[in-house]
Amino acid sequence: MHIITRSRLVGFWEKHPEAKTSLLLWYKLASAADWQNFVEVREVFSSADQVGNFTIFNIGGNKYRLITFVDYTYQKVFVRHVLTHGEYDKNNWKKDDWYE
Repeated sequence: MHIITRSRLVGFWEKHPEAKTSLLLWYKLASAADWQNFVEVREVFSSADQVGNFTIFNIGGNKYRLITFVDYTYQKVFVRHVLTHGEYDKNNWKKDDWYE
């Protein structure tokens, strides 16, 4: 998969250094993947969820949420938001135009 907007990952781990290792692992696994559907995502990331148009990954033992849009046809993962669990719970990410 081609990961779009890696800079959002970097920006987040610069503010939250403890998230860097987990985000880099996610990046490595997702970049090497060739997902055709959500079932295949769950084979690698069993805690991933689909909410609206987004695929959401738990990062760092559920401390963080990585919100993505996955385009299986073109093999792209768009990083839309990287949030702490508290930020995620506020649901502001649902205002994203790509959500629905």
